[in-house]
Amino acid sequence: MRAAFLRGVSSFIVEDVAEPTAPIDGLVLRVEACGVCGSDIRRWKEGPLPGGEDLIPGHEVAGVVESVGPRLSGFSPGERLAVAPDVHCGRCYYCRRGLYNLCDDLRLIGITPGYSGGFAEKMILTQEMLSLGIVHPVPSGMTALQAALAEPCSSVLACHAKAGTSLSDTVLVMGAGPIGCIHIVVAKARGARVILSEPSPYRRQIAQTFAPDLVLDPSQGDILPEVKDFTHGLGVDIAICANPVAATQAQAVEAVRKGGRVVFFGGLPKTNPLTSLDANRIHYGEITVIGSFSYHPVFHEQALDAIHRGLIPADRLITHTFPLDQIDAAFEAATSGEALKVMITFHR
Repeated sequence: MRAAFLRGVSSFIVEDVAEPTAPIDGLVLRVEACGVCGSDIRRWKEGPLPGGEDLIPGHEVAGVVESVGPRLSGFSPGERLAVAPDVHCGRCYYCRRGLYNLCDDLRLIGITPGYSGGFAEKMILTQEMLSLGIVHPVPSGMTALQAALAEPCSSVLACHAKAGTSLSDTVLVMGAGPIGCIHIVVAKARGARVILSEPSPYRRQIAQTFAPDLVLDPSQGDILPEVKDFTHGLGVDIAICANPVAATQAQAVEAVRKGGRVVFFGGLPKTNPLTSLDANRIHYGEITVIGSFSYHPVFHEQALDAIHRGLIPADRLITHTFPLDQIDAAFEAATSGEALKVMITFHR
């Protein structure tokens, strides 16, 4: 079979490797689609981690069960599955409280060495992945592309559940990449008004198709006066930083009303993770600042259902597809600023 390995900076090598065999208590999944994630892009730009040259990346996966081990029950050949990356331990302080995404021994398919992912024609799902990971059946009639999109949608759904987005809220989304656009869609589905802040004219144009109520260009100056004008002087109820830019985190604290919520959704570069916030505004305005990372497995199931019901317009969010042999071109498209969600597809 063919599989992609990150062998250098911005350089995948697609190679022929041995066909996988189903573990005695696991299965082989024939991959149909695998999304390109922002974390994949960061690793592609930097090159593989030491010891990661033999890891097959890719963690937004949809596929068909090809074969099942003799001691595995509950799965059958031909069944279509959507797979997310998290594999928790089930034993630590956080897992015992259902906070699986905060697991002290969290492993990630396609990211953690030894847990190869979906940039391959086939992948193995072990008993550990099936029992402690995030695997759900694909609803009838859903395409593989739609099913693979459920993974990034899951984290956005979890974020809005944590923030409590509701009918009475105005939400500021900072960043209109694929995740930012999903934030627009989910906030609107929960009944909120949405303000978008995005410096790229191309991304602002794409984001308009998801009907934000106000679109701002932060490259033209301070967005705060327009935010305050739109909210009758109050500020937004919720500000979501859906990008890896520290400056937007400081802006978010200024943009929310008293008692508002600021969500740090996009992580900052690990080499420069510090930010500066107005602590007095947070203190005297009783502003809540929260982080949002990954999700409980239930949100993956909810994402599949929301896409299946058309609440999340997957086909408009997915703008580019590439075959596995063109995976570097797929990553170049994903970093060009002229694409939203990019997918690797496997046509047979």
